[in-house]
Amino acid sequence: MVVDPVSGEVLGGKLQQVYVYEAPVRIWHWAMMLAMLVLAPTGYLIGSPWNGGTGEATFSYFFGTIRLVHFLAAAVFVVSFVVRVYWVFAGNHHARSIFLPPVWSGRWWSGLFRQMGYYLFLRKESPAWIGHNPLAQIAMFAMYVVGAFIIILTGLSLFSEQFGWGSVWMNLFGWVNVLLGGSQMVRLVHHLTMYYLLIFAVIHMYMVIREDVMSGESVVGTMINGLRTFKAGAHKG
Repeated sequence: MVVDPVSGEVLGGKLQQVYVYEAPVRIWHWAMMLAMLVLAPTGYLIGSPWNGGTGEATFSYFFGTIRLVHFLAAAVFVVSFVVRVYWVFAGNHHARSIFLPPVWSGRWWSGLFRQMGYYLFLRKESPAWIGHNPLAQIAMFAMYVVGAFIIILTGLSLFSEQFGWGSVWMNLFGWVNVLLGGSQMVRLVHHLTMYYLLIFAVIHMYMVIREDVMSGESVVGTMINGLRTFKAGAHKG
């Protein structure tokens, strides 16, 4: 099987099963997904507190529990993201694709526009790809990687406020508060980025299921076992 080493496009030859996503990448993917499932509803409640409780507040720790669960899920999210950044450099070629899209490659740009034509129903079929296709790479970088980076920085800045200026936490992340002009703006950016990531998640789930059904290659299964398999009749080049 002949594969372009930069874009990952299959150019010709007999299609073969390929090991694409290493275990750390797959674990990161599912850990981040589970963390987001917890972070989104708890974050929403923190931003718009529920006041439907009954009884004396002294005997209830509902909101404190919500914050604790949010902080624990955030810790999973942050640690997973940091480990994933490390794996960009320690892992294989496919571990870098959504963090460092090969925008210097002419074939990558060609694949990007061809993939856009396929998604817009202007092309009947798309080329086979070993890893993420170019459009998926740039979309995941712009929406997920950038979005995750912003929500982590703003979240750590908000977390640092409880320790006050002069603390180690504020020395590390207080600059985000200063840069955005105050904690209220930090909260707003953090909150809006949550919706940005949720929009990405919906689009991402639609696209991977669509591609798993309509394309000539495995998509969902590849993120489970790491193997890219091709269906009979998959288009090459």
